[in-house]
Amino acid sequence: MWNQLWNLCNNHRFSKGLHSLQTEFYRELRGGCCGPWLSLPQISDKNFTAECVREHNEAHSAVSPSSSEMLYMSKKKFQATEAPVLNTITFKDRTELPMPTSVCSFHSVLPEDVTELEFLKESIAWPETPSLPSDFSLNDTSDPVHSTFTIIPKDGGGSWHVGDQLKVLIKIADFHSRPKKSGGDVLLARIHNPTLHAGVAGQVVDHLNGSYTAVFSLLWEGSAQVEVTLVHPSEAVTVLQQITQEQPARISFKSIFRSGSVTETATCNVCLKSPPEQLCNFTDIRTGEPWFCYKPKKLKCEDRLDHSFEGFSQNLKPMEDKLFQRGVNMKVFLRASGPSNITIFPKPKDLKETTFRNTSGESVRTQPSGYYYQGTWQALESTTVHQFTNSSISQCLKGKVLHLYGDSTIRQWFEYLLTSTEDLKKFDLKTAKQTGPFIALDYTKNTMVTFNCHAPPIRFGNLPVSLQHYVANELDNVVGGTDTAIVIGVWSHFSTFPVEVYIRRLLSIRKAVLRLLNRAPGTAIIIRTPNPKALTLYETLTNSDWFSLQQNKLLRIIFKGVNVKIVDAWEMTLAHHLPHNLHPQPPIIMNMVNVVLSHICRSEGKIYKSYYGSGTTR
Repeated sequence: MWNQLWNLCNNHRFSKGLHSLQTEFYRELRGGCCGPWLSLPQISDKNFTAECVREHNEAHSAVSPSSSEMLYMSKKKFQATEAPVLNTITFKDRTELPMPTSVCSFHSVLPEDVTELEFLKESIAWPETPSLPSDFSLNDTSDPVHSTFTIIPKDGGGSWHVGDQLKVLIKIADFHSRPKKSGGDVLLARIHNPTLHAGVAGQVVDHLNGSYTAVFSLLWEGSAQVEVTLVHPSEAVTVLQQITQEQPARISFKSIFRSGSVTETATCNVCLKSPPEQLCNFTDIRTGEPWFCYKPKKLKCEDRLDHSFEGFSQNLKPMEDKLFQRGVNMKVFLRASGPSNITIFPKPKDLKETTFRNTSGESVRTQPSGYYYQGTWQALESTTVHQFTNSSISQCLKGKVLHLYGDSTIRQWFEYLLTSTEDLKKFDLKTAKQTGPFIALDYTKNTMVTFNCHAPPIRFGNLPVSLQHYVANELDNVVGGTDTAIVIGVWSHFSTFPVEVYIRRLLSIRKAVLRLLNRAPGTAIIIRTPNPKALTLYETLTNSDWFSLQQNKLLRIIFKGVNVKIVDAWEMTLAHHLPHNLHPQPPIIMNMVNVVLSHICRSEGKIYKSYYGSGTTR
């Protein structure tokens, strides 16, 4: 009977979409076009209900895009998507129960954020990189040994002065010394002076033809050494792009479920490709942030106890691992073709700032966020960076509440404050050292400092469900005011996922920040950027600088125009002489915390005079 009815509907070649198809189908059941030749079975008929479920799932699984993704599609995109024509559906054997599509997606955002998502993805679009045939040769890829950089003479000749702009031409070649003809390599550049403990990051412009230009602001008197690093060849970027799209769940998580004496462990992630009846849906009801676990066999979803890191799946194709070799083609310095250093003279009184333009005519920002001189960070923005002693830190935080939210790179700042202030004492909450939460108090000065790690995906161990808090929700619980400061650092644990997952999290945090500033405008909000790090094969596939570069740009765009302060951890790590590390070494952390405290307290601490600008309090 049911086959006859479906075949009849199939012959109508409905193309009005699934809803129209269902409407017409049920009209047929009532005899709307074929006469009253069918009687509707009773709902108690088990065979009838079983076939209804089968046919529904069959049609449901054939929809493209999946019904789960329709929730997040804009109206325009939905209208442009053609529903499947019924006569293209191939029915399986009646004894096989079709699997419906997943209830989640790695690529979705809330409906109101769809337009911004597309803009953000376009803003970080990486230059096209070479495709990799299965039999590719490493000799055809970018080789730092045969690549060079050259200092471009100053326009009009003459000496270099403080305030000038230095340009360096970078040419990339392969292992046969053949010039590359496309862009997409990941390069970092800085100039530094080891004697003066000075350094500043440069900006690299990709000309899309195998050549690049690094641009530097000259900010101190004396010598400056140019340093250019190949982080990844463009071919490695091709692999990173592919594994992110094809293996978004290469980092997996798990949760323990327990009830009485029964314990089960289940895999969890942002999205799991299984029917909804096989999943526990832990999507946050306030932010809409998705999180799923496989449903335990014996226990209930509400029996979930914790969250922890489960494992990493490394599925590289043959030879692809050769693109990520330390000392060969990953984080390797390029050699200079000609001199690698210059001498910088004092700034002339009549010097005007120049702007370099790339091949498309687009101007390049010549002023970095800051630079190091005598080992201290000199900000080139409105806030002067003070150098805080133990006593001035305590005085700065007197009568204040400081909340820190994020990952282990923010936990570093909490730990630094504890060791730098004698009167700030950690209150033992009996929580894990890695996850927290933590609280520190100075009763005499009425100071409170807290740390809370962000919610999944976070690769910590054994975070109890009761302590999993989304930053946006935490911000909604903050009273705020002139005596409250917020620090946020969320980035490292999002690198393995498609960029939509990170964008979705930042957008939810931004909304909460705006709500907080609306009800308590005096609240100081400070956001930490990502930073470059040491790379192994594992670190690269899970947390490459290429991922962090995109996150760095996304964070700045998303919070542009919002009343927040940025701690530029990217440039503060890149410009320093110490090696890159996911958790920067103490001298860099000290400078980062000094920036934070300078935003909170504008009149405390000792001021070091800047060579580039005034050292007085603004």
